[in-house]
Amino acid sequence: MKSTTIDIDGKSITFEYGEIARQADGAVIVKQGGTVLLATVVAADKAKEGLGFFPLTVEYREKSAAAGKIPGGFIKRETRPQDREILASRLIDRSVRPLFPKSFLCETQVMVTVFSYDDDAHPEALAIMGAAAALHISDIPWAGPVCGIQIAKNDDKYTVLPTRSERETPQLDLMISCGKEGLIMAEGIAHEVQESDVLEALEKAQQAMKPFFDMMDEWGEGVEKREYVEPEKAAQEMQDDIVAAVKEELLQAVLTPQKKLRSKNIKKVLSTHKENFVEKYPEEEHHVGKILDDLHYNLVRDYMINEKKRIDGRDFDNIRPITGKVGWLPNTHGSSIFTRGETQALVSCTLGTPEDQQFVESLGGERRERFLLHYNFPSYSVGEVRPLRGPGRREIGHGNLALRALTNILPSHKDFVYTIRLVSDVTESNGSSSMATVCGGCLAMMDAGVPVSKSIAGIAMGLIQHNGETVVISDIMGDEDHLGDMDFKVTGSKEGITALQLDNKIGSLPFSILEKAMAQAKDGRHHILDEMSKVLSETRGSLSDLAPRIVSTTIRKDKIRSLIGPGGKNVQSIQEACNVNININSENGEVQVYASNMKDCNDALKKIDEMVGDPEVGKIYRGKVTSVKDFGAFVKFFGEQEGLVHISELEKGRVQKVTDVVNEGDAIVVKVLGIDRGKIKLSRKEALNATESDFAN
Repeated sequence: MKSTTIDIDGKSITFEYGEIARQADGAVIVKQGGTVLLATVVAADKAKEGLGFFPLTVEYREKSAAAGKIPGGFIKRETRPQDREILASRLIDRSVRPLFPKSFLCETQVMVTVFSYDDDAHPEALAIMGAAAALHISDIPWAGPVCGIQIAKNDDKYTVLPTRSERETPQLDLMISCGKEGLIMAEGIAHEVQESDVLEALEKAQQAMKPFFDMMDEWGEGVEKREYVEPEKAAQEMQDDIVAAVKEELLQAVLTPQKKLRSKNIKKVLSTHKENFVEKYPEEEHHVGKILDDLHYNLVRDYMINEKKRIDGRDFDNIRPITGKVGWLPNTHGSSIFTRGETQALVSCTLGTPEDQQFVESLGGERRERFLLHYNFPSYSVGEVRPLRGPGRREIGHGNLALRALTNILPSHKDFVYTIRLVSDVTESNGSSSMATVCGGCLAMMDAGVPVSKSIAGIAMGLIQHNGETVVISDIMGDEDHLGDMDFKVTGSKEGITALQLDNKIGSLPFSILEKAMAQAKDGRHHILDEMSKVLSETRGSLSDLAPRIVSTTIRKDKIRSLIGPGGKNVQSIQEACNVNININSENGEVQVYASNMKDCNDALKKIDEMVGDPEVGKIYRGKVTSVKDFGAFVKFFGEQEGLVHISELEKGRVQKVTDVVNEGDAIVVKVLGIDRGKIKLSRKEALNATESDFAN
């Protein structure tokens, strides 16, 4: 067994291999504090025939036993991956995938399993490092290593591999993966930080990675990578023949303005010529499709570099036309349609009670989420047919990015107790649908009357590196994403960045390119925010009439049991009588009432007040005489509250006998004179001239 311990910004991390999972092509144990995970990688011996893509699968799993827990629910074993596990799998995938050779087509699987969990040693960055180390020591061809680092900024201090407390309320929280040459992947959330803050975090994270790369240099000595068959290239004469025949016709198809028609024209050109050239070169059939695909790839990139514009005619920093509508769905609490070019998101906002919060069980404990965002990408949005199988990894990843973008503009739970759910259905897609979800989601919340602090917009940036030239492009469309070298999404307000996500296909990205992209993204984001303000400039002044009403009051803690009643009898009677739901916080006595309208809420509050509230001195109440004594009458007048009307307070004149004025069971009107050590003093004579509007009950 080989074991190496390194120090990353004061955090001790141990890497081991040679003892566990020895049948895998590569297996590494990673330990930090009480967190222990196993990263393994296995690749098939032979390539899958007929594949036009690299068959890589990445799986990240957490064992409940790692935190000393048994899974909740009916089935007491781990089954389907939770959203957080899918998101972690995506982080690893996006970190390692760009570094595999394009011609390596053997089915490959990376698996990371968390066997022990320490809340102060977050496993995601360790998982990236472990997967990279396993690939590095295996015989699988791969241009690593890669190091994953989480970095947080708190009070202008940057912390690498932050503890739980340092992750709770950071100004900036980034997960970053880098190779030796530059950035590969980044994802994070921020509280309107500046572009310079992000760049500084990236630089500090990259500096902290050096011990890991030094260790990988040592571990990689003597490792022999397996040989794999490079695809045989077609004869140059054949390539020239196909290119000459197809190039001009394909270029005209590529320059078709509309996406759907462009796609149709491109397919027609490629399929027609493929059929013709397969007849001409029957023994080279396997080369024809590859030559045509390469021609399409290079044609788009050549055009952009040579013509200094994009295939839809835009300059590199231009944003497509933006339109929007709010209140489009009549029976939702809030809705919007956000359209940018040929990308469109229909977003609804639903407000619920705290009981509608999402319960989340994780290794770090249980929590409730009051803000939910669900992103859907139906097949019709891109003119395709495919079965509905629930949300995939893409939907979960895009939804999480949009949720992060909007989280920091939400009102505090104290000021706005509602649960908020956004549902984004992408009705048309030609690039940047997740950013359309951010814009549409913000508008939908504003339409619902959610008091968001400001507007948030998102933009996707792209990159073309071709023939020695580099261009950064704003608001990328589908072809530019598919045929380009970078997908960099940035969201934020005019004050700063709230979330970002970066992937690139070139293996590593110099910071100089990232700096240019961020500056260009800022300009684009501000333009989109200006266009959004034309649709709805600020949140509506009141909630939708269709939204549920939530009101709250606070009672003394010693009266909580009285409100609940035996077996919940009292609170249930109020709920049934007023058609409401009531939630009682036993910690602080806060009582929340939920109803479909304000009248039902107020009726319930009145009953709660009568049952357990305190009567107010000087107020007049209706009551009932419960018993008569020589010195006065006891009156129940405020729910179960009871007070004494002294004989001197029954009439304005002298009273000889209490029963001359009232008897047990009589209805009576009284005024509260005072409360002394829990005893309530009442007066009938002070309330004799009261009118209907004077009564407090």
